[in-house]
Amino acid sequence: MERRSLFQMMFGRKPRADTIYNQLKLLNGYNAVFTTWGNDPYSADVVRGAVDAIARNAAKLKPKHIKRTGKDIQPVAGQVERVLQVRPNPNMSTYDFLYKMVTALMIDNNAYAYPVWEGQQLKAIWPVVASQVEFIELQDGQIGIKFWFADDSIILPYDEIIHLRRHFYKNDLLGESNKSINNTLEAIHTTNEGLGQAVKTSASLRGILKYQGILKESDIKANRDRFVEEYLVVQNNGGVAALDSKADYTELKSQPLMVDAAQMKELRENIYRYYGVNEKIITGGYSEQDWDSFYESTLEPLAVQLSLEFTYKLFTANERTRGHEIIFEANRLQYVSTKTKVQMLKDLAPLGLFTINEGREIFNLAPVEGGDKRIQTLNVVDADKAGQYQLGEEEDPVDDPDT
Repeated sequence: MERRSLFQMMFGRKPRADTIYNQLKLLNGYNAVFTTWGNDPYSADVVRGAVDAIARNAAKLKPKHIKRTGKDIQPVAGQVERVLQVRPNPNMSTYDFLYKMVTALMIDNNAYAYPVWEGQQLKAIWPVVASQVEFIELQDGQIGIKFWFADDSIILPYDEIIHLRRHFYKNDLLGESNKSINNTLEAIHTTNEGLGQAVKTSASLRGILKYQGILKESDIKANRDRFVEEYLVVQNNGGVAALDSKADYTELKSQPLMVDAAQMKELRENIYRYYGVNEKIITGGYSEQDWDSFYESTLEPLAVQLSLEFTYKLFTANERTRGHEIIFEANRLQYVSTKTKVQMLKDLAPLGLFTINEGREIFNLAPVEGGDKRIQTLNVVDADKAGQYQLGEEEDPVDDPDT
């Protein structure tokens, strides 16, 4: 049986090493070359916590294929939506796919995905996490993108690649790096290292050992080593050294300078602010207001960015002209209190704004048969007929030729 690498599964062809291209010249003089952010920031707990909070909530966004016709919006249940909603590729669920894309975006400020087509049918979408990316000019004058991996590389037309960007400013094609928080991360790392060292230091003796009389240098060294081996270690549980009259021990008290709790909190919150989260979102202790703020400032911009980029890269110009779009939705009502849900349905359901199943979904209940009906109170009336209703007027009778 032929063995296929993940590279072949994703791209379906060998790297186009023989492709002739030129380095792309940007307007601002920057090189269109991206390399991953150094020092492995994802290994820092404060970064991973912030990024995970965004990624796991953004991964709950629901992609939908719709078609806008005038003021009408029609769902389109086709192959594109099936791929997006169920299994973007053989190795990932939709949740995994979105989680990986958003994590890459937060860490590198650039995230890429490659749609695989079979004729006109979308077969899969693969997130692409490369060690280096370079934008190039192909022979036909189009922009190309070259991905470097551990053992392979490939060149693809840029218009085939889904590309998300963050902190998009100086470079014409790439998001900026996250170097602006390196100093904060370094301070947090140094503090954590210092805390560990302070604990070790406080658990052992430190001092000067003074012997009575004159000893040879070798004897001083031997006595010192024996003293250190027996007492100046963490295993000295009692923390006490015993000496005879031949030696005096003077303790050296070490008071390491440590960042206090308030300063440490400020350092961590500096990272949280940078990513648009807070401690409550990370730990799940948020209120309705906290969630609304997080959604509107962090998740909703991601949903808009995903919708625009997926729409442009998955549909032709003709399809977009005819109203085809990909949107990413979130059921924000799942995060409000039961009291708010009840009051909202009480106020809005009589206006016909919810179907029965939509109301049940708000309470995390399963849909029921016939639940797509809209129920509306008779106390509201069509605005075009409000005057007739108030005056008790009847509509003009239809002329009957027999009268």
